[in-house]
Amino acid sequence: MKYSTSPTPSRSNSSLLGMASSSSRTTSPLPPPANFRSSDCLSATSKSYKYLRRFVKFDQMDFEFAMWQMLYLFIAPKKVYRNVNYRKQTKSQFARDDPAFLVLLVAALCVTSIGFAWVLRLGIGQSILFLLYVVFVDCIFCGMIVATLLWFVANRYLRESTADMDVEWGYAFDVHLNAFFPPLILLHFIQLFFYQALISHEWFVSTFIGNTIWLAALSYYIYITFLGYNVVPNLRNTRIFLVMLPVLFLFYVVTLIIGWNLSVSLMYFYHYRVL
Repeated sequence: MKYSTSPTPSRSNSSLLGMASSSSRTTSPLPPPANFRSSDCLSATSKSYKYLRRFVKFDQMDFEFAMWQMLYLFIAPKKVYRNVNYRKQTKSQFARDDPAFLVLLVAALCVTSIGFAWVLRLGIGQSILFLLYVVFVDCIFCGMIVATLLWFVANRYLRESTADMDVEWGYAFDVHLNAFFPPLILLHFIQLFFYQALISHEWFVSTFIGNTIWLAALSYYIYITFLGYNVVPNLRNTRIFLVMLPVLFLFYVVTLIIGWNLSVSLMYFYHYRVL
């Protein structure tokens, strides 16, 4: 079906969805789906193959639902994760089986990278190299490293000892992609409108605005990451992710005191990386 990942509008399933959202840390009362097979839950290779195969089938991607997720990652991130336990019961996995979100994320990276290249005054060749760096290194490669680290921590230290199900690596990568989108828009899009006129100067207000955007972006990443792991029923002590928020705020205050403009440093890093 084309809209296999969209929330169903039916009354019965909506009520079940509400039950899942009211207690995201509990197991859903839904029975396994008719096509459920225990081997599906254990075969990461099979899931990866099905996911990658859909990259060439745009007519089967639910772009409308993916855009809904992107919007609510900004205004109400909790709503995005209300469907996770429901997906586990209906699709036998927490991770997305639809690559539409990743496709739209890469498209957003391409658009914002054009704006970044214009601000940095890069040539055509440098702009292409910058785009490749942002998509394949900053987003995908670094995302795989972060997802693998958090996947290991979640399964090794946060999973309940009696749980017979671990966190899927694909879901850990999904959590990274969700958490990556708001910082992308804040740092690679909104910031560009103020950089040349205001943020790039050596004024205190320039440092304040630039670093505040960074504070908001990294806070989004930490909070959405927390929500992603907090919704998994067999994980405990997931609030440990929120410990980074006061540390981040302290770092933010220190940068203001010493006058370190993080946005200018980011621009220098991006500019000299492609020279």
